[in-house]
Amino acid sequence: MKLIRGIHNLKPEHHGSVATIGNFDGVHLGHQHVLGELADKADEIGLPAVVITFEPQPQEFFAPDRCPGRLTRFREKMKALRRLAVDRIFTIHFTRALAEMEPEEFIQRILVDGLGIRYLVVGDDFCFGKARRGNFSMLQAAGRDHGFQVVNMHTFQIDGERVSSTRVRKALCDGDLNEAEKLLGRPYRMCGRVAHGHKRGRLIGFPTANIHLHRKISPIDGVFAVEMFGIEGEPVAGVANVGTRPTVNGTRTILEVHLLDFAEDIYGRHVSVDFLTKIRDEQKFDSFDLLKEQILRDADQARNYFKERYSL
Repeated sequence: MKLIRGIHNLKPEHHGSVATIGNFDGVHLGHQHVLGELADKADEIGLPAVVITFEPQPQEFFAPDRCPGRLTRFREKMKALRRLAVDRIFTIHFTRALAEMEPEEFIQRILVDGLGIRYLVVGDDFCFGKARRGNFSMLQAAGRDHGFQVVNMHTFQIDGERVSSTRVRKALCDGDLNEAEKLLGRPYRMCGRVAHGHKRGRLIGFPTANIHLHRKISPIDGVFAVEMFGIEGEPVAGVANVGTRPTVNGTRTILEVHLLDFAEDIYGRHVSVDFLTKIRDEQKFDSFDLLKEQILRDADQARNYFKERYSL
């Protein structure tokens, strides 16, 4: 899979493709269904399948303080897309200039001249360009003029409801990790590099791997039973906290993972953490002794969960 960053990096060899446009946040089963259909069309026509996406996501650009928590940051999204039949990812830096680009220019400059689109899949509610004037009908008209076909994304449903990033976020917010896994086709996962922290967990007998989330807002918070990948003996069971650590007056959301029966040095390792079940919400404790008592209970609950999980 090839990553193309920015309009200025489009080359003549990128001309000629089938494509889809969207945020693809979470790369859930609905996205996977669309990308599977796109790959089939790419094979039929004999052209590469291209995913066109934006960084930051438009909602993050226009309303950074009100946008929902991202399911996948850029690197996580690339890893998820790499497992699918996608030939190229074309990421466009979302700026004020792009937001104010006339939709006709977007079509001509990017879709026609840049990518040479032959087949395009978008949602029928997709809007783009200055004042969000570009829409599905405009794309269809442009397709007739320039010789490419525009089709609507087919709705993919589970349990009679459309699979969407919003639905995944609600499942995570409700602490329903089973529902999230059903919609994603895999456990919900966060990735990052293990960083040095304040070593407070080590002082009370619970060393943690600290992972910065690189998100303004986390779609998930609380205490969870997790599995970590990217280290010796993977997956390694653990108990994790996602939150601001109110007991120590923290302000930034961080992922802390205490690995059960594990004592290796993993600082600097890039790891993935799968969230399997929620144990409780994050709490503020009046002392470290009370925090330690609760962590002991959390670890016991996680152990019981894994004992039952592994015995199935």
